[in-house]
Amino acid sequence: MQNESGIRRRDLLTLIGTIAGSSAMYQAMMSLGFASASAYKGPLKLAGDVKGTSVLILGAGLAGMTAALELRKAGYKVQTLEFNSRAGGRNWSIRGGDSFTELGGFRQTCQFEQGLYLNPGPWRIPCHHRALLDYCGRLNVTLEPFIQLNHNAFLHATRAFDGKPQRFRSIKADFQGGVAELLAKVSQQGRLDEFVDKEDQEILLQSLRDWGALDRDYKYNANLGSAEFRGYAHDPGGGLMPDPLPSDPISLQELLRSRMWRYLQIFARYDFQTTMFQPVGGMDMIGKAFAREVGDLIRYNAKVTQIQQSSSGVTVSYVDTASPPAVQQATADWCICTIPLSILSQLPIDVGGPMKNAIDSLPYLASVKIGLQFKRRFWEEDDAIYGGISYTDLPIQQIAYPNTGFNSGGRGILLGAYMHGGANSFEFTAMTPAERVASAVEFGAAIHPQYRNEFEHGVAVAWHRVPFTLGCAGQWTEAARAQHYRNLCQIDGRIALAGEHASQLPWQEGAILSALDAITRLHERVVKT
Repeated sequence: MQNESGIRRRDLLTLIGTIAGSSAMYQAMMSLGFASASAYKGPLKLAGDVKGTSVLILGAGLAGMTAALELRKAGYKVQTLEFNSRAGGRNWSIRGGDSFTELGGFRQTCQFEQGLYLNPGPWRIPCHHRALLDYCGRLNVTLEPFIQLNHNAFLHATRAFDGKPQRFRSIKADFQGGVAELLAKVSQQGRLDEFVDKEDQEILLQSLRDWGALDRDYKYNANLGSAEFRGYAHDPGGGLMPDPLPSDPISLQELLRSRMWRYLQIFARYDFQTTMFQPVGGMDMIGKAFAREVGDLIRYNAKVTQIQQSSSGVTVSYVDTASPPAVQQATADWCICTIPLSILSQLPIDVGGPMKNAIDSLPYLASVKIGLQFKRRFWEEDDAIYGGISYTDLPIQQIAYPNTGFNSGGRGILLGAYMHGGANSFEFTAMTPAERVASAVEFGAAIHPQYRNEFEHGVAVAWHRVPFTLGCAGQWTEAARAQHYRNLCQIDGRIALAGEHASQLPWQEGAILSALDAITRLHERVVKT
């Protein structure tokens, strides 16, 4: 199919992908009807007589508990083995009084004030994650907005602007203004005649003036028009207060050299577009809500040591981590295994070569999150930053501000570092927890000097040292996915895998969708036999 200009849709998508990246192409695919926001089609309906069939679920994260909830509803006999003493898996929030031990024996006890918390795992829910949002509604999990984009937050580069943080709004406005002025010059010089006719060039110039806050001469400079986008040197007041003064834009050349434009695309990406959500009180409110429904099916502190299957059923060996490690066994007709592949690859498991190769082939992403408690919410009181994220080229990469308790005074928690892959993640993983916290405070002071006087306590979670996952999430490459993904997702005998690693969406949504897909295919086999 072609549009009016004669460009085929496929060629248009290829062009968009080349120029703007895969996220922009996916957005275009959605608008053209070639992709959908979610594969979720609504509550699962598993019809048919299951004949008393039993299913053993390994892992009580969101994938495992989704499977448990839906299978029991369909009439299956369900039992679940969970390594931790709590449900939720990576759906986890840390509060004052909580303790946890990472590999290497480092034990941390959180000292946060009551009501404050850190989400070391997932911390936001995109609006198009329809399955997760549906379960939140069905399980009465109250949601509130998660502020991804805050125009008043900071962008920071150590080698630009003398290391002084810049407001997001100023960088965004100046980059748009500089590009708009440049494109307006090209259009006025007739360089676009072969691409855009005269009438459309006039429309283009008008749009550039509006989008880039250009003056009548198509210049981007200091005036009250550009100040409405980038901010004022002196804000408008009331009565006989001084007149407002425009601020001075940063030149396009300086912006390009600063590399700060790299951060502008983050907020336009499909996964991070407004509106996003978070559960009131912490991300683990979702895991707790699931556990209220299926908690009676879960055996906690159960460390799986071996998975065996025959033509008639599955036998799983495990030990109770809270008592002397005598080996126990659980049996069932079928097994849904949601154990992360970083763990599962180390266990004896009776599956065929294709699935075993897939299990053994997926590395896990290194990631570190650090939560810092401060005496007061200085980011609000001093800098007028309410929610959102500041970005920096320092190793901490991000500073995220709480999306609740605005203007309330008192103590507050910042996500003082979020490293997601790369050398910085491995460097911080190699540190002790105390060293990670100290480094986050030192680096963060470059953006917020108040750190040094206001800091009180911190906790640091390095996911490669978390015993129940040994990593943040499965890190698929295109080549590995092409070779192993379908083999991983096939039902092998009486064993099916689920979890974010068995999805093309490494979020909580992907974990839930993988579970729904696995149990749907398992159910089809059961009712047919």
